[in-house]
Amino acid sequence: MANTETELLLKGYGLTTAEMVYRLPDYRNVLNTFVWQEYDLAPDYPRLFEFIEFWQDRIEGPLHSVHFVHRRMISSGEWRNVTGTFTYH
Repeated sequence: MANTETELLLKGYGLTTAEMVYRLPDYRNVLNTFVWQEYDLAPDYPRLFEFIEFWQDRIEGPLHSVHFVHRRMISSGEWRNVTGTFTYH
């Protein structure tokens, strides 16, 4: 079952953005970029490394470099459980 974005954030995931610079298969002197974005866990980044392995196994354009940033969107001090609400007119 897929988790929602909020569930992932509460489990400690953060938004990871990676820029893949790769060489074109037929023109090795030409570099191109691809941007990948996914919720991932720091510091191991399992989804990012899984994607890099996929790229190396299945994509013909060899990677030149990978640059990435990671940002946790919600920290434990920013979330609180609300047990009830009331409306004031």
